[in-house]
Amino acid sequence: MTQERVNAPTRAGRTWWYPAWAAIAGLAAALGLGELIAATVDLRSSPLVAVDGVVIDRIPEGGKDFAIRLFGTNDKLALQVGTIVLLVVIVGGLGIVARARRWVGLAMFGVLGVVAIAAAVTRAGATPVWALPGLVAAGGGAALQAWLLHQLDSFEPLDGVAAGSGDWRYEDGSRRRFLWISGLAVVGGAVGGYIIRTFAQISSVEDARNQVALELPTPSGGPAPAVPGSDVVDLQYVTPNKDFYRIDTAIVPPRVDPSSWQLTIGGRVGKPLRLTFQDLLARPMVERYITLTCVSNEVGGPLIGNARWLGVPIADLLDEVDPDPEADQVVSFSVDGFTAGTPTAALRDGRDALLAVAMNGEPLPVDHGFPVRMVVPGLYGYVSATKWVSQMQLTTFGDYDAYWIPRGWAKQAPIKTESRIDRPRDGDRISAGDYVVAGVAWAQHRGISAVQVRVDGGPWQDATIANVASVDTWRLWSWHWSAPAGRHTLEVRAADNAGVFQTDRQAPPAPDGASGYHQIGLAVN
Repeated sequence: MTQERVNAPTRAGRTWWYPAWAAIAGLAAALGLGELIAATVDLRSSPLVAVDGVVIDRIPEGGKDFAIRLFGTNDKLALQVGTIVLLVVIVGGLGIVARARRWVGLAMFGVLGVVAIAAAVTRAGATPVWALPGLVAAGGGAALQAWLLHQLDSFEPLDGVAAGSGDWRYEDGSRRRFLWISGLAVVGGAVGGYIIRTFAQISSVEDARNQVALELPTPSGGPAPAVPGSDVVDLQYVTPNKDFYRIDTAIVPPRVDPSSWQLTIGGRVGKPLRLTFQDLLARPMVERYITLTCVSNEVGGPLIGNARWLGVPIADLLDEVDPDPEADQVVSFSVDGFTAGTPTAALRDGRDALLAVAMNGEPLPVDHGFPVRMVVPGLYGYVSATKWVSQMQLTTFGDYDAYWIPRGWAKQAPIKTESRIDRPRDGDRISAGDYVVAGVAWAQHRGISAVQVRVDGGPWQDATIANVASVDTWRLWSWHWSAPAGRHTLEVRAADNAGVFQTDRQAPPAPDGASGYHQIGLAVN
C-alpha cells in the first residue's frame, strides 16, 4: 500500500455485495447500450426484445393463456420485467464469483452477448446489422464490470482477517467513486433505456402516419353511418383506439415505413400480385363497423372491441390472382414473423374481410398494425387478424400450419356466440330499487337476435337490444331490474340470428374459444 493510501481515511465493513453490484451495474449498462444501438438499427434488434421474442415463439401451448389470464394485455411488459429480474439474480450471483475469477465475468457477458445476437439475427426480417446491439451491449457491460472490479482492488482485508471472509478496509474516496459510477450505470441504463425505446417508438413512424392521414381515400358509398341508439347506459358501441385491446406476439410493435411497404399475394395462384402502399390507397375502399375478438378471451373477459375500419376488400384481390380451387387456406405473414391461416372461403363468401388502413377515422395505430392489417368478421384473431401484414400465400390446410396451430389451437376458429355483463361489475354493491343491468353480446357474421338475463337461477327474462350497423358487430343490451335487498347472482345468455342460444357448457379458451354463461355476484342494500 502506498503512503498516500495508508494515510487516507478508511472504514471497515462487510462488502461481499460489491462484486455483485458491479456485475449488475454492467448488466444495466449493457441493456441501456442495447436499446441505444437498437434505436438506430431496429427496435426489434434490442437484446431484451429479441430474446423475449424467442421466448414467446417457444412458449408452451398453455403458457400464452396463463400469461394473459394473469397479466391481461400487460403480458409482454410482465415478460420483460421477469427477464430483467432473472438476469439480475444470475448476474449478481456470478458477479460475486468474478471478484476472484475475473474470467467468469467476461465469460458471463460473452454468453449473454452470443444469446442476444443469435436471438436478434434469427428474427423475421433481420439483417446482419441486427447483431450490433448485442455485440455492443456485451462489450460495454463486460468493460464496466471489469473496471468496477478493478476499483475493488483498493479495498484490502482487515489485519488478521482472511481475505475470503468479506471483512474489508477501504478508502472513502474509493468507495464513493465505486458507488457513484455503478449507481449512474444502473440508473442510466434503466432510465436511459426506457426513454430511448419510448422516444424511438413514438418518433419513428409518426410523421409517416400523419402523412397517411392526409392521403386516406373516401370510402366507396361514403363513410359508415353512425348507429342511432347504440349507447346503452354509458356503454360505447365503438371502442376508442386507445382502449382497444392489443394481443399479438410482438414485444415491440414493428415500425413499418409505408413508403417501402409491399404486399405480395402468391402461392397457388395463376397471377401473382404485388402492391405498394400507394397502390392499395388507389383502390376502391369500404368502411365498415367490425368487432374483433381474441380467442384467449375468457367468458366475460375484456379482449374484444368494436371499431370502424377502412380498407380494401380482400375478395377483390383474391379474384385478381386467380386462386387454385383446391387452395382452401390463405396464409398471411406479418413482418414480425407471425402467420395466420384463414379459410379461403371465409375471405370470398361476401363478408367484409378487409386489408385495413384506418381505424375509427385515423390511420392504424402502430400497435394495431400500421400501415396495413387484416380484419375478418366472424373469425378469432389468431386465424385472421394479421397485423403489419406483408404477404398472403394461398395453400391448403393440409400443407401448412400457421403460427398457433402447432401449439395446439384449432385450425378452424369461427367465433362462438357469447355475452357479457358490464353493469354492474362482479362484486359491486348497489342500492335496492330500479337498476339498469347492461352489457354486450356478440356472434360476428351471424348477428345477435336476443339477450336474456336471470337472477339467482330463476326464469330467463328478455333484455332490450340496441341497434347495430351489421351482423358483424357486437350488440349492446339493457335490462331493467327491480333489485331487492340481499346478495344476488346475475347471468346472461344470447341467441344468434338463427335463434340458437349460446351453450351453457363451460370451456376454456383453448383450443377454439371459451364458452359458458357470464355470471356475476353482487350485494343490494
